[in-house]
Amino acid sequence: MSGPEVANTPGGGAPGKEGKEPVANGHAGDGPDANPFAEYMWMENEEEYNRQVEEELLEQEFLERCFQEMLEEEDQDWFIPSRDLNNQGVGQLQQQLNGLSVSDHHSNVEEVARKSMLNPEAKEFVPGMKY
Repeated sequence: MSGPEVANTPGGGAPGKEGKEPVANGHAGDGPDANPFAEYMWMENEEEYNRQVEEELLEQEFLERCFQEMLEEEDQDWFIPSRDLNNQGVGQLQQQLNGLSVSDHHSNVEEVARKSMLNPEAKEFVPGMKY
């Protein structure tokens, strides 16, 4: 057996030739219609892929900026005494609070009762009791 007879026997001939046609790039193809550049086809749309990745990165950057602006606006809306009040404002508030007092004069109680619009004949309210 020599030449064409060896190629037709199982295991004979070039390795990897059993049922597959050789292709120009040296790899065995799936048939005569196999594309020899199939592994490089992603490069055909490389510009489109780069554009999509760039759009995604820009969108992510935009969302991060929006989120940061939202946090800054939220910080401005909150009242933080150490930031929003100067020392003068705190002292003024303390003076106003010191000026407040609760009086316990009985004469005021009688005057309030006289001017009251409440019904003096009403039953006394007791929580939990139904009338």
